[in-house]
Amino acid sequence: MTLVAVNGIRLNVETRAESPRHGKGSGEPLLLLHGFTGAASTWRDLTGALNPWRCIAVDLIGHGTSDAPADQRCYTMERCVTDLVGLIDVLGVERAVVLGYSMGGRVALHLAAAAPQRVAALVLEGASPGIDDAAERAARVASDRALADDIELGGIATFVDRWERIPLFATQARLSDDVRARLRQQRLTNRPAGLANSLLGMGTGAQPSLWPRLRELTMPVLLIAGEDDAKYSEMARAMASRMPCAAVRIVSGAGHAVHLERPDAFNDHVKEFLKRCLSQQNPLASSPRS
Repeated sequence: MTLVAVNGIRLNVETRAESPRHGKGSGEPLLLLHGFTGAASTWRDLTGALNPWRCIAVDLIGHGTSDAPADQRCYTMERCVTDLVGLIDVLGVERAVVLGYSMGGRVALHLAAAAPQRVAALVLEGASPGIDDAAERAARVASDRALADDIELGGIATFVDRWERIPLFATQARLSDDVRARLRQQRLTNRPAGLANSLLGMGTGAQPSLWPRLRELTMPVLLIAGEDDAKYSEMARAMASRMPCAAVRIVSGAGHAVHLERPDAFNDHVKEFLKRCLSQQNPLASSPRS
């Protein structure tokens, strides 16, 4: 665990190169951003397969062992992006490929939109650019506020029980008992205030919609979704249709969290994309569906 001070908060960072022939922190940088209730540890199986990339996994604000300040102003999407730019500055990274899952994918999109010169390519898993419709966005804000209140009033254990039962994660019942136990234990390490403030500041309703700006993201983009997650599979296709240099991989036998439900297929798609980025070949060449 390494706590890095950025803009008045501390973010937990796991940084390592996976090849014995590389020293710590060598290789091309890959910034890894987890989903809501997640942590940097989400990516440990993936980083073990990513030789020679320099993997930089972050506990986003309010998650894991990063700071969870009481001030809600620290949790806006704009502030989160500023903190991540500050983090890679501290780490001496000029440009990185950014991989994000769910909430982390939304953060990755906003980072690419705000600082495209710092983002070499994007890998987005189960990600959304936000909500365009004003009424739908307002309803989501109200829903997230109610959930945030429940987290702070009921505590983490009660919330995790509820969170694990939402329809989005129904396919995770197919995970092994060991994987589900580890996932639950990781979720339970979060703090109520951190999760509640993350919902209020970086929830899908709270963030500005990026649908109108997707055409501005000219870097290579790989969008991954599970075939059993119909909403995000369709969203991935819709996003790709608006992006100049994007491809979609729909993974069979998986729902929202492909990296957990079909880790080998997920890792293969990511490695193929990164290999082509590294070799400066076209990273969007077709490949068969998993």
